[in-house]
Amino acid sequence: MPDPIISTSNPRIRNITNLQANSRERRKQNLFVIEGYREISRAMESGIELKELYVCNEIDRQGRKGELLRMDDRIQLFEVGKDAFSRIAYREGSDGLIALAVPRKLVLNELKLSENPLILILESIEKPGNLGAIMRTADAAGIDAVIVCDPLTDIYNPNAIRSGVGCTFSCQVVACTSIEAIEWLKTGEIGIYAAALTHDALVYHKVDFRGPTAIIMGTESTGLSRDWLENSDAQVIIPMNGIADSMNVSTSAAVLVFEAVRQREQGRS
Repeated sequence: MPDPIISTSNPRIRNITNLQANSRERRKQNLFVIEGYREISRAMESGIELKELYVCNEIDRQGRKGELLRMDDRIQLFEVGKDAFSRIAYREGSDGLIALAVPRKLVLNELKLSENPLILILESIEKPGNLGAIMRTADAAGIDAVIVCDPLTDIYNPNAIRSGVGCTFSCQVVACTSIEAIEWLKTGEIGIYAAALTHDALVYHKVDFRGPTAIIMGTESTGLSRDWLENSDAQVIIPMNGIADSMNVSTSAAVLVFEAVRQREQGRS
């Protein structure tokens, strides 16, 4: 094993901070950063390839690096001093473990769908925290896939991974254009249900989500593009009974997805 990394200006430390901050650098190196035992172990269990593991033994007092290395002993291990580790730790209360991993790049035709798929599609989502929260919903609901169309944030942004507590790895995720997704859905005869504040929108619990379904969510600021509105089978609304005219996109996604799950489990009522 190499000598422990002590200096905060060590090239490997600088590279990790670059990967954390820069999506272009992540694409260039084909690497991203995972912090924390829970997230790292979930990535490994989901088949994500880890290249390097950085451990601060002063923080990792439970010796969880050993558990990770038993899962895959091919990972290159680096010990890091506390000051150097604090430079790369992205969150408070870190457990002393950071890994560099290879992103999983699926395309639409590689998705493995059930006979009656439930898919969540996000158009031009901006905030990585929202993306991570939605991935938790997708995992909890057991949906088939999440498709991120025309993304404005990186699927492997550290904030998305952190807020997703590892669920980014348990779900099938594809990034593509809206046009590509629409064509794929129509070819697969999957219903397109667009969350939109339009005159013709139906209250969400009156929509039948029991068949092959894709729920489409847009941004809070601008909503969905015309491409989705013109190609939807129905437009769906969540009634607002207070002074707010909308909810956070991750909350709205959870409401719609779990209504679809409820209908499928209990029959529409």
